[in-house]
Amino acid sequence: MSCGCKTSGDSSHSCGTKSTGGGCSSVDTCGNSYKLSVFDWLSDVNPSGSKSSEYVEVRFKNERKLYYRNVNNLPLHIGSIIAVESSPGHDIGVVSLSGELVKVQMKKKNVHADTLQKVYRLANQKDIETWQELRNKENAIKVEARKIAYGLNLEMKITDVEYQGDGSKVTFYYTADNRIDFRALIKEYAAAFRTKIDMKQIGFRQESAKVGGIGSCGRELCCSTWLTDFRSVNTNAARYQQLSINPQKLAGQCGKLKCCLNYELDAYLDVLRDFPPSSTVLNTEKGRAFCIKIDVFKKKMWFAYVENSMAWYDIDIYEVQKMIAINKKGEKCQALEDLKVVENRMVTSDLIQENRMDRFEKNNEKTRPRNTKDRNPNQPQDSRNPKQQDNRAARPADHKNPRQPDNRNQTNEQRAVQNRDTTPKVQQTDRQAAENKTQKKPFKKPKKKFPPKNEGNP
Repeated sequence: MSCGCKTSGDSSHSCGTKSTGGGCSSVDTCGNSYKLSVFDWLSDVNPSGSKSSEYVEVRFKNERKLYYRNVNNLPLHIGSIIAVESSPGHDIGVVSLSGELVKVQMKKKNVHADTLQKVYRLANQKDIETWQELRNKENAIKVEARKIAYGLNLEMKITDVEYQGDGSKVTFYYTADNRIDFRALIKEYAAAFRTKIDMKQIGFRQESAKVGGIGSCGRELCCSTWLTDFRSVNTNAARYQQLSINPQKLAGQCGKLKCCLNYELDAYLDVLRDFPPSSTVLNTEKGRAFCIKIDVFKKKMWFAYVENSMAWYDIDIYEVQKMIAINKKGEKCQALEDLKVVENRMVTSDLIQENRMDRFEKNNEKTRPRNTKDRNPNQPQDSRNPKQQDNRAARPADHKNPRQPDNRNQTNEQRAVQNRDTTPKVQQTDRQAAENKTQKKPFKKPKKKFPPKNEGNP
């Protein structure tokens, strides 16, 4: 089976089947299918002027990467399948990095150029077919190796199996809590698989990196995607971040503490420098108070009295520092009740009504129809009726309604009598005006008159 990877050209277009969306047809032969890829930001920098690079980074199964010397000045780029020197025989790998950035990676990992092995040649079709056949046999050999180890009652677990490119050696990766005497196991493996056996013990974190999986965050495990170095994680990282010491929540799929506990640890340590020690005891006017807990984000500390530990009081860390300075002078500080600050909660309004259960129901309230015949919503209120506006402008400032006399200087009794006298008159005037009003006759359509016909005329 041949791979669609090119052997020359631009490294960014090294895979001929990447654009199809299904990936490379050959399993783990394309450089883009491996994890832990490094972006070559020095790809255009070539001080020597030659197209070939002196050192290359070669990636094998899973995360195993080694550095080799390009003694034959082969035109290697990312994704090239090459045959490299091994002991014994040769191995087949994929170039994962080339150019000047390889020297930077070697310096970062303390790799000396004198100890590097050589690159033999570009892999031919026969090398790739042999390599693929051996890779397809690894799962069956892993199952058989586990049965043999279980039959010998060895407390170990075979995690992964890796064949060398030419098939002259097979490496078994295993995990164990204690030291294992596998001398009898190697004899059984050599008789069953007819090849050289190499045993390598790995940690539980490396096992999770090889197996892979989904973490509690919902994403793929960091150790199986991008994490290269596995630093030790202890429970102090959880205590600094104010996390409860719960093994079920703090442990990953490997059974150890999660590596992500170290990601934000430096930020927490920088903030905790401003905090007083959690063992601080304050001498107040109402008694001694001890610290219950701290809030790193709000920069507050909760204190409670020794006599009444049920009541907690949150105090800002700067106020706590002032109280500690007062206690150092031999004086008592204020009571915790006087230093507690009541926070004003923000009142939020649900504008889009996402918290209402009846937001999708229709509103049954009938709205009153508005007469918008002669109204313009963009027109001001006074300019809607021009006649009314003219009457208001023509009215003098001291204009008074004749029907409404000026009774500002009268008493309440005089106002009541005047209202009784004026009310019937207004009603009588309106009634008389209605009686005197002439009724209009209904309009009748006139009949149409035709001219008389001449009887003598036809």
